[in-house]
Amino acid sequence: MSLRPRIGAPTSSRPRTGAPTSLRPRTGAPTSLRPRIGARLRRLLTPLVVLTLVAAPAGCGAEPAPDDPAGARAVVPLPENVQDPAPVPSAGPVPDCVPRASLRPDGPLPTAGRMPAGSPMAAIAARGRLIVGIDQNAYLFSFRDPKTGDLAGFEIDIARAVGRAIFGRDDAVQFQAITTADRIPVLQQKKVDLVVRTMSMTCERWQQVSFSTEYLTSHQRLLVRRGSGIREFSDLAGRKVCATRGSTSIRTIAEQPSKPIPVATDSTLDCLVMLQQGQVDAVSTIDVLLAGLAAQDPTTEVTGRFSSDEPSGIGIPKDEPDLVRFVNAVLARMRADGSWTRSYQRWLTPLGPPPAPPAAVYRD
Repeated sequence: MSLRPRIGAPTSSRPRTGAPTSLRPRTGAPTSLRPRIGARLRRLLTPLVVLTLVAAPAGCGAEPAPDDPAGARAVVPLPENVQDPAPVPSAGPVPDCVPRASLRPDGPLPTAGRMPAGSPMAAIAARGRLIVGIDQNAYLFSFRDPKTGDLAGFEIDIARAVGRAIFGRDDAVQFQAITTADRIPVLQQKKVDLVVRTMSMTCERWQQVSFSTEYLTSHQRLLVRRGSGIREFSDLAGRKVCATRGSTSIRTIAEQPSKPIPVATDSTLDCLVMLQQGQVDAVSTIDVLLAGLAAQDPTTEVTGRFSSDEPSGIGIPKDEPDLVRFVNAVLARMRADGSWTRSYQRWLTPLGPPPAPPAAVYRD
């Protein structure tokens, strides 16, 4: 029943994905690509207690079946790898920084197919593919289009723009499905060249990896069942709130004055399943991902004030400043030529009208 993508697992495994609301989808949202999570739910809802009735042949004097044990009922299993309660990462000393500040592009982009000798881009070109870690279950961000079978979404567009800048074509990007907790390890071990997976830029993470400039602004909020009466974290005292393991959301949940209980899973989709099954009272992560979860289940809604500021940047290995500058040049071109806005209009308009692209902030 494991649905957790292994590091380097091929993305041909068909993910179940969904569409966002805001947040509820507006009229005209691409509902033809709505998620298919029914099979997953059917597996998770398979009862673990099965009552078997054995019929005796007529006239054999079969004894009547005993009454069901008092209180016996089906047990709904948890998704795999749930941590309840979740361990909360300790907040060690972190040097002050400007999380959004990255490295300035080193002049114009080189011609595609002619990367500077000795650069990490030249090594990627020699390999023949750009390897990018993604979440393949984030509808409108990175998901498999059921019509074409291809990966698509806002973050897929960004990853392909980097690949196109190196190779001059769109078919030279190899996507690897990774979990939230995998993002930093796969960069440190150089199993991928980039991570494009709504990765929040923080001073703590800057000590472990590098980031591009910001490509999306979001904030942490709540997803709850409609009619639950839950509007804010203050309504969740002593109640369970789900987030993905390795995310900044776990610590934010634990630091709330109302003292909710953080629960960790491998994916936000698992959090949605637990909310539907009544195993948690809320899900908390960035609002753009919560909007996607809400679209998968119209009985849920996004609520609550912003509890944190979460700028998303492309994760890049720590010792690759030339690659950071190159990626930032690609993002600068996307802002300038309108391709960032066109991608947002194509995928994310259910979240609201397209904003201006996040302004680049440089530290040098």
